[in-house]
Amino acid sequence: MSMTTQAAPAGSEIVILPKVVVRSWKVPIALGIFAVGALLLFVLLARGRGGQLSTFRLSQERDVIQLPEVPLPTFLTGVIITVVLFGLAAWSAWIASRPRKVPLWLTVVFAVLFLIGFLTWAAAGSTIPVPGLLIGTVTLSVPLIFGALGGVISERAGVVNVAIEGQLLAGAFTSAVVASVTGNLYLGLVAAAISGVLVSFVLAAFSIKYVVDQVIVGVVLNVLVTGLTSFFYSQVLAANSALLNSPPRFDRIPIPLLSEIPILGPVLFRQTIIVYIMYVVVALVYFGLFHTKWGLRVRAVGEHPKAADTVGINVNSTRFWNVSLAGAIAGMGGAFFTLGSVGSFNKEMTAGAGFIALAAVIFGRWDPIRATLAALLFGFASNLQNVLGIIGSPVPSEFMLMLPYVVTIFAVAGLVGLSRPPAADGKPYIKA
Repeated sequence: MSMTTQAAPAGSEIVILPKVVVRSWKVPIALGIFAVGALLLFVLLARGRGGQLSTFRLSQERDVIQLPEVPLPTFLTGVIITVVLFGLAAWSAWIASRPRKVPLWLTVVFAVLFLIGFLTWAAAGSTIPVPGLLIGTVTLSVPLIFGALGGVISERAGVVNVAIEGQLLAGAFTSAVVASVTGNLYLGLVAAAISGVLVSFVLAAFSIKYVVDQVIVGVVLNVLVTGLTSFFYSQVLAANSALLNSPPRFDRIPIPLLSEIPILGPVLFRQTIIVYIMYVVVALVYFGLFHTKWGLRVRAVGEHPKAADTVGINVNSTRFWNVSLAGAIAGMGGAFFTLGSVGSFNKEMTAGAGFIALAAVIFGRWDPIRATLAALLFGFASNLQNVLGIIGSPVPSEFMLMLPYVVTIFAVAGLVGLSRPPAADGKPYIKA
């Protein structure tokens, strides 16, 4: 335990206060568990003992710059990575014993090495298309990122947004119908944003004006939107699919020069307009929240609404309009399902994406950049099951189907258990 000196006025005694340093073993324990898992999987249950290779393909056939494939000896790579993982886990334990905080880069390096080891083990005798794996990750992450950004804005303003699932589903339904009837993709995108706002209006009205429990309102909205869209799909869209449920889809637009960058070019710069809009929205939300007067007001009503009220900020009005803005962003994420991916609306097609987006908000500690990275992690876990299924991995398909949700639970419960939400998040403000 270290000591700290607190300054005192002249003539008074100097007070020595103990500085309490909390020793956290959460990260070392987690890394140790994964290191043991690597030992079991990569060494004791190793594949490729007969000299098999795991090949990583780094380029697509149409790429201008072709990178050579990278073959790795399956068993030897697993052994080396396991040793390194145990070393990193021991290092993190030594850092925690000091006590000091385990640096984030160490956890990131550990995660990357474990992932490489797992892919090498799973692809014994096969080839993993790295660009395809990453492109699928971005594709599956787009609605999660839009939903997570909406969740960040709403919760930074002090309203728990459990209704992200309903906002995504409403956006998917509305965009499909409007784009099908008008033949205009951009009208469908605008309609999706409006439908997300309408769902948010209900959330804001009941939770802010009528002081109903925000979580309950969000759950009810999810059930309501799911029921309404399922009913209209069965009774209206299914019977008139050619007219009401056959929207065009956005084409991929390669950005000159940037799209030819090896690996990253096809992943980031050969995308649809919705993905490019997502890039802009991520940057605007981050800049707006932390570098503008609007962001300062939003964070003020989410952290200390009474103090914000005393300096002239209308707390409930600020919350209402920002919850609506969050709904518009989430609604655009729902449009990606129908206008950028599937090409038509299906019942409950969001499949819990809104709840994973909410988990990304918590995992990202209510920060737009971190929430985006968390959504990409969950998207990667979802796409990994597809890639491993194609190459014939021995991992059971049932496990791969539940992998995204396992990652979600572990990330929220195991890695961010001590994260602090905005102080007034979920607490209605009643002006005295």
